[in-house]
Amino acid sequence: MGKFIFVTGGVLSGLGKGITSASIGLLMKSRGLKTTNIKIDPYLNYDAGTMNPYQHGEVFVLDDGGEVDLDLGNYERFLDTSLSFDHNITTGKVYSAVIEKERRGDYLGATVQVIPHITNEIKERIRRIAKEYDVVIVEVGGTVGDIESMPFLEAARQMQLEEGRENVAFVHVTYVPKLRVVGEQKTKPTQHSVKELRSLGILPDAIVARSEDPLEGVARKKISLFTNVPEEAVISAYDVEDTYEVPLLLEKEGLGRYLARRLGLGEREPDLDAWREIVEKYKSLKETVEIAVVGKYVKLADSYLSIKEALKHSSVANGVKVKIRWVEAEDIEKYGIKLIEGVDGIIVPGGFGARGTEGKMMAIKYARENDIPFLGICFGFQLTVVEFARNVLGMKGAHSTEIDPQTPHPVVDLLPEQRGINHLGGTMRLGAYPVKIKPNTLARRVYSKELVYERHRHRWEVNPKFIEKFEDAGLIFSGISGDDKRRMEILELPENRYFIATQFHPEFKSRPMNPAPVFRELVKAAK
Repeated sequence: MGKFIFVTGGVLSGLGKGITSASIGLLMKSRGLKTTNIKIDPYLNYDAGTMNPYQHGEVFVLDDGGEVDLDLGNYERFLDTSLSFDHNITTGKVYSAVIEKERRGDYLGATVQVIPHITNEIKERIRRIAKEYDVVIVEVGGTVGDIESMPFLEAARQMQLEEGRENVAFVHVTYVPKLRVVGEQKTKPTQHSVKELRSLGILPDAIVARSEDPLEGVARKKISLFTNVPEEAVISAYDVEDTYEVPLLLEKEGLGRYLARRLGLGEREPDLDAWREIVEKYKSLKETVEIAVVGKYVKLADSYLSIKEALKHSSVANGVKVKIRWVEAEDIEKYGIKLIEGVDGIIVPGGFGARGTEGKMMAIKYARENDIPFLGICFGFQLTVVEFARNVLGMKGAHSTEIDPQTPHPVVDLLPEQRGINHLGGTMRLGAYPVKIKPNTLARRVYSKELVYERHRHRWEVNPKFIEKFEDAGLIFSGISGDDKRRMEILELPENRYFIATQFHPEFKSRPMNPAPVFRELVKAAK
């Protein structure tokens, strides 16, 4: 029978439940256990696909096309795995399924209620995933006390009753502030949070106490006494330099060992050597390069979390630390190209809508004309096509019909099957698709293979009518879709040192020990 670890959060949001959950996953996997992570998001949205990055951070895309919370990206990177859309459970999904069953008559005329129908649906979805694994870590989003989380916490409580206490453990992540005036760590917020959790029938087995500094002995004893959690299970999760240090910190604090014992998994020793080596290498890097990320959501770095992580992975691979210069595309429109002068590389990432498009194209032009290593991603790929059409081919007013439906030169347009779509959620080209790479190109050298599978999230495409004109002028489409051959996937400029753009999102498949090739080579060129 599989084991379950539920991770809940208290006091306030943004404490790092996602990183804690991913770290626990790694600690279990490093003990030779087949492990996976599930994320519960209590919002009413069906998925994260239509959510503004400023509200929720980046939308992470899975191989099967699922648009999910960014924490699933952390799970994939920490466990070096690929998850499915079923690994993200939302209130929208659960209620949709229950209402559909009620309409079909599955409940045989019963009054459909939160308990048992909603909670049963939640448990069924968790168990469906768990069939294939030894340990499943389930992160319950939100903060204990939120009305939205109640059905999920109730389902978790029921699971411990049904599966047996020996098979279900609860880890509660809380905050221990230190008031400057008093100068001591305060445990009262943690006490109140655990009291709230206990009122729901859930007794935490371990407490991960987030704090700026290591947890003081007095605070640890106090938390243990007032929450009825053993002192060894009060884990100090103080601020570290890098999130990849967190699994090592939690292991040092004894969380992995304690949970393995609590769930009857034996005294297994973890193998964290490779992970420790990556962390030590990253921390020891002295030389730096600066890469500008020119986007429209840069005020919240989590909007481009996977790009940030892909650059970190590429830092280790190249022995040089990447310093990111976050640049708002609209600011380039206002203040000019001086905002990105002096950088060693430029990335123009994905995005939607007209805001900042001209600023992004100014950055693309600057990279192209000054031979600065460049990577365009998704919308950045499309705007690279538009910029080339305007400034090299002389097509005045060229644009994507997404931004300018009346453009005289629709170099980026919808393919026929994408026209007339009214629903925004889940209607793009989503997930992993084959990309065929032409021989004797930069892309072929970067990937070292003819066929790759990369994750997509877009609707507009390079207009096939203009491809010949672009290639006659020196722009090479070095990657095309491997299924229908009408879609352009990778472009490059051979006369530049490193100038490449991809219709797909390579950052979603980057891993600490296996960086996304186009990012790795961008950092190498910048170095």
